[in-house]
Amino acid sequence: MSLFIDKIHRLPRIWSNQELRKFAGLFKGDVVNVSAWQDADKEGGTYKEYFSQADSYTITNWKSEARGYQGGEEEIYLDLESDLVDSLRGRFDVVFNHTTLEHIFNVNKAFSNLCDMSKDVVIACVPFLQQYHGEYGDYWRFTPLLVKRLFEENGMELAYLSFNNHKGCSVYIFAIGVKNTEKWKGVFDYEFTCLDPEANRAEPYIGSLALSNAAYRLKVGAGRWVKKIVPK
Repeated sequence: MSLFIDKIHRLPRIWSNQELRKFAGLFKGDVVNVSAWQDADKEGGTYKEYFSQADSYTITNWKSEARGYQGGEEEIYLDLESDLVDSLRGRFDVVFNHTTLEHIFNVNKAFSNLCDMSKDVVIACVPFLQQYHGEYGDYWRFTPLLVKRLFEENGMELAYLSFNNHKGCSVYIFAIGVKNTEKWKGVFDYEFTCLDPEANRAEPYIGSLALSNAAYRLKVGAGRWVKKIVPK
């Protein structure tokens, strides 16, 4: 049973780490990992190592319970449900947050604070499908459309969004929002099939493998087979 539980949680974490590695080396300036605890990537490294071009790297935490504030160097005490202090507004070039927003009841306020802390980029990893884990409070799950709207309501544009689709595992959404859209046009294409109801969906629906749906898989498989044998 323990191996099964580890698979549920470990594969999405490894996947999200791989997603972050694709882009973290592009970002310069001041980077902050919000609600970072000890900044561990759960693969034996730290997220600080991912941001190889950063000029500075800071972490924030809240209360000492629930894996929170430790009083370490380059650590800021921050409650995401409280009003942001002026000194943190626009303080960082990149704000990174991994799987903590589901534990914050006032999630709109928390997301707004993430965006207000950033001069340009916010990177967020949130659960779409995950077992309830309420030891620290567990309130929310997120859809791709919700993530897009949260960025837009805070003056940002969704530049990149992806999700893992491991069979029988938790599903994470990895998203990057930006304020300076022109700056990142050569890096991100700002196109998202999973958010376009009119698009020809080449990728599986989010969560389609985590939740068994034999009829959907048959439909997708039949559609791909027809495309191969029927000329345009």
